[in-house]
Amino acid sequence: MILLTGATGSIGVQLAPLLALRKEPFRVLARDAGKGRALGGEVVVGDLDDAQSVAEAMVGVDRVFLNAGGAVPAPGEQPMVRQQKAVIDAARGAGVSHVVKVSVWGARPGGKLAEGAHWEIERYLKASGLPWTMLRPSGYMQNFVTGAGAFSDDGDLLGAYRDGRVAYIDCADIAACAAVCLAEGTGVGETLLLSGPEALSHDEIAARLTQALGRPVRYVDLPPEVFAARLAERGLPTAFAEDVAALFAEVAVGALASPSTTVRDLTGRQPRSFDEFLERRRQLEL
Repeated sequence: MILLTGATGSIGVQLAPLLALRKEPFRVLARDAGKGRALGGEVVVGDLDDAQSVAEAMVGVDRVFLNAGGAVPAPGEQPMVRQQKAVIDAARGAGVSHVVKVSVWGARPGGKLAEGAHWEIERYLKASGLPWTMLRPSGYMQNFVTGAGAFSDDGDLLGAYRDGRVAYIDCADIAACAAVCLAEGTGVGETLLLSGPEALSHDEIAARLTQALGRPVRYVDLPPEVFAARLAERGLPTAFAEDVAALFAEVAVGALASPSTTVRDLTGRQPRSFDEFLERRRQLEL
């Protein structure tokens, strides 16, 4: 039995049907029973801050997909760190044989926001004694169509990337890699970098969005301090906005510009390109 955390997110909703195709029994821990049932498998209603629901979800489980939470604009330890550590503790108590964790490309000690938070969780998981696999994806293509990306009121793409390139990945490819690791026991003790097949500039991404959306989309590059100020104007705490801008500045010098071969190595096929991702989204919306 596989337990899915973060199952109703961009990766989990694509992982569940892949496990079903493999006839792998799985259980979903979800706040919303209806959304959980829509994924198939068993459902335990609860969340990662409810120790009882986590313990209930872990009964009879031998593998765990650990993916929940994200960096939030608040001081101190990120809630994701506390929540995922609680899942790791419960998994250890249940005698789980494999934890597949979704981390982030660039996770490291002292890293800003999600980079530092995921590093702390990775370190805790490694120290737990549980067999583990870390999936470290690049930026998500989905961010450009779900509103998670930064856009102006006129619909232009904003950033502080300069001409830095990013090998963005479709969450469907992250899910495909997770399915292989969970079902086949692949990648135990490995940290796997996941990316799409090509590194694109944000001018190139804007051009592809223009074609896909049928309206002009420009990429507007801002100095990091100006970008941080724009985020603060939208209500983000100043320190959080400055950290986001600092991460964008790292992208500007190539932090996410090197495609990996991991998706192909695990799944036997190339990861989706940005054009293929946009076309797939268009077909699903028809």
